[in-house]
Amino acid sequence: MSIAENVAALRARMDAAARAAGRDPAEILLCAATKMNDAERVKEAVAAGVDCCGENRVQELTAKQPLGAYEGRPVHFIGHLQTNKLNKVVGKVDLIQSVDRLELLEAINRTALRLGVRQEILLEVNVGEEPQKGGFTLGEAGELAARMGEYPGVFLRGLMAIPPISEKKGDNCKYFAKMRNLYIDIARKKYDNVSMVCLSMGMSDDFEDAIAEGSTMIRVGTAIFGPRHYV
Repeated sequence: MSIAENVAALRARMDAAARAAGRDPAEILLCAATKMNDAERVKEAVAAGVDCCGENRVQELTAKQPLGAYEGRPVHFIGHLQTNKLNKVVGKVDLIQSVDRLELLEAINRTALRLGVRQEILLEVNVGEEPQKGGFTLGEAGELAARMGEYPGVFLRGLMAIPPISEKKGDNCKYFAKMRNLYIDIARKKYDNVSMVCLSMGMSDDFEDAIAEGSTMIRVGTAIFGPRHYV
């Protein structure tokens, strides 16, 4: 199937999952995870109607941007981000989804202030408390949201999570539900420098469960572009 056909099929599944959960399909955005896809394939996904593009690697972001790969859609950074590469990302992307540690948040804030921009971010939560993964605990994320007024160079727009690999459908619903509860709790408290509009969770293998539990954005690569071929 072509990229356009894959996006259409994915949209149909998203709509069905939303309606089954009693939700409006328009509430859920589709972020194309564009890692290891060249600028032309990314342009195909944009033309097919994805809502935004998510890049995992700084070198791919900086290579594809001058080629107009993301033109017409917001571009997000969704991968692990090193502080020594912030000049290539801060102010260059619409949203950094993967703010997974305090050191990174502070560095983004300093870089944004120096550049005279305000960088929108999500806090990445290690909802499964997996030792091999980065990210804040649920408690840390909630506490940090209350302190966002201390970081005027950034603006907190929501939360992101990658739950543990599931063995069967439905296994991750409990993690998605924890994320939804934290997201709602932060939104209700109306903290300074916080506007909760994005709960980014769900990928190719589990996005329907994520939608059922309240996701407002799914990040999908394989279901759009096909399997990645690692060298």
